[in-house]
This record gives sequence, structure tokens and C-alpha cells, in this order.
Amino acid sequence: MEGTGKNVKKLRCWGCGSLNTIKWGKQLGKQRFKCNHCGMFSTRSNSGVRRKNREHWFRQWIVGKQTFSQLVAQSGYSERTLKRYFYEQLEHYPQWQIVKRDRVNLLMDGTYFANKICLVLYRENNVKATLFYRLTDGEWESELREDLENIMSLGIEIESVTCDGLSSILKAIKKASPHTIIQRCLVPIQRETRNWLTQHPQSLAGQELRLIINKLHTIDNHEKWGYWVVELIFWYNQYKDFVNEKSYKEETGRYWFKHKLVRKAFIHIQRALPDMFHYLDNPRIPKTTNGLESFFGHLKQNISLHRGLSKEHYRNYLKWYIYYKSNEK
Repeated sequence: MEGTGKNVKKLRCWGCGSLNTIKWGKQLGKQRFKCNHCGMFSTRSNSGVRRKNREHWFRQWIVGKQTFSQLVAQSGYSERTLKRYFYEQLEHYPQWQIVKRDRVNLLMDGTYFANKICLVLYRENNVKATLFYRLTDGEWESELREDLENIMSLGIEIESVTCDGLSSILKAIKKASPHTIIQRCLVPIQRETRNWLTQHPQSLAGQELRLIINKLHTIDNHEKWGYWVVELIFWYNQYKDFVNEKSYKEETGRYWFKHKLVRKAFIHIQRALPDMFHYLDNPRIPKTTNGLESFFGHLKQNISLHRGLSKEHYRNYLKWYIYYKSNEK
């Protein structure tokens, strides 16, 4: 049996991609193989098959959470060969093309990696696909505005943008597309206000405000929204003096809000309130950026398996990952 006790390079069918191939005679002195899955014939010396094999293992390394040791066992290539090919691939990156669409509802957010790399992603919610991305060193207003203008220059109408409310993102949207609907993601609003109030607020005002905030994710129609807003207004009218109460510090000679965390939580909701519930009027608008958070989470898990990449390889790995995930069938 060929390769007994050794890793054997498994011939991948050039037609269907299956590894279920068997020897099937010879052709022009070369061993021929038949695919048991689709019936196609091929030989090991076929450069197209070899290239397709390597591309398959490279993709598994990028998006399949496969380590070199696992790929060696599965592919039959040596670790040295795989590393040489993969690092050659990381010297380049795929060309990105924006798919033209009439109207989009974007999820927009950034996340940070090692080497001070910031990935800003523009994901189309309706088809669950990345429309555009930028690798930079921060979520800068000028760059975000440029990205949005580039998207719109292709004739794409941005109906809405769901984001976490970062000031640079809000300013970029308002300057690039003043008529675009801004939907504040409800998750960070709920998370941040809970953190400020703590799990067990000491004041009665804090306890009651936390209960109101806990209901935020349950609002899925205008009736619930109405009850929630009335409850919030009633809370403020009841605890207005408490929220605005100040104390004087002699050492600084200044007045300070006495219950600053409760006040901070309420002010945060008050400022975000105009952009919190657009999804009730338009079902195409997502109320959270959970789709992006999930994408970022899987990406960080994958790249954590490949430590030791140079900064340029690290950046190109991110580009290949987004490319492959955006072209999944």
C-alpha cells in the first residue's frame, strides 16, 4: 500500500473537491486516479489539482481553525511545505469588490487586535454579508466618513446604520449622509448603564432605574415602547431632585453631583433615546450589532491559533478571512 506508516498527500478531485479518490490505472506513464464521488479522473502531476489542493488547505488554515499539525495529518504535506506556501500566500491579499445594491441597512463597528490594528466592518444586515471593511489604527471620523462616501458613490443608498454610538461614528454618518437613519445598538446601552448602577444599587432610585433598563431588550412593538417611556418619565419626575442633587467640596471650591452614577446612567439613556427605537417603524433595521460581535468573536478565536505572524502577515490574514467568509456558499 502506497505510503504505509507515512503521511500521504491525498489527491483532491479537481471537479468536486472530494478526497475519496482511488488509483485507476496509468495514462502516459502517470498514475491516474478516479473520484468515487463524481467519477472525474486526474493525476498527481496535474498543476491545477495541486494548486486547488493547496488553496483548500490554506482556506482551512484561515477559517477552519486548523493548526499546522492537524493539516499535516489531513493533507499529507509536511509542515515545512505548508508553512512555505501559506506564508507565500500571506504576502498577497485578495482584491475586494463591493457588490452593488440599491438599499442597505448597515451594521457598523470596529474592533481591536494586536499590533494596534483596528478592523472597521460595514456589514449588510439583510443578506448577512460584509459590504466593506477598513484596516486602520483607530475609529477615526475622517476615515469612517470617507468609507461611507465611497459606498454611496457606487449608487448604494444607506437606509440605516446600526452602531454602538461612538461619537466619531455618529459624526461621520451625519456628515456623509445626513438623511440616513441612525439606530443605536441597545446592547451597549443596557450593558453600560447596568455597570454604572452596579448589580445591587444602594439607592432606591438606582434600583428602580435598573429594573426599567432590564426591560429594554423586550420592547418589540409600539405598545411596549409607550409603557416603557412612560415608566422612564415617571421615574425621572419622582427622582428628579435626587438625580440633580449637588454637594459642595471645600477643598476644590466646586459643586458636584452627589449621585453621579445614577445620573450618568439616566443621562446616557436620555441622549440615546431619539435613536433607540427606529427598528419598531422599519423591520429591516436591526436593533443590535450582535451579528458583528459574533463575526469578531469567531475571527479572534481563529487568529489566536496562529501566533507569531508578522504585522503584514497579520493584516493580510484578516483580509483573507473576511474574503473567504464573504464568499461562503
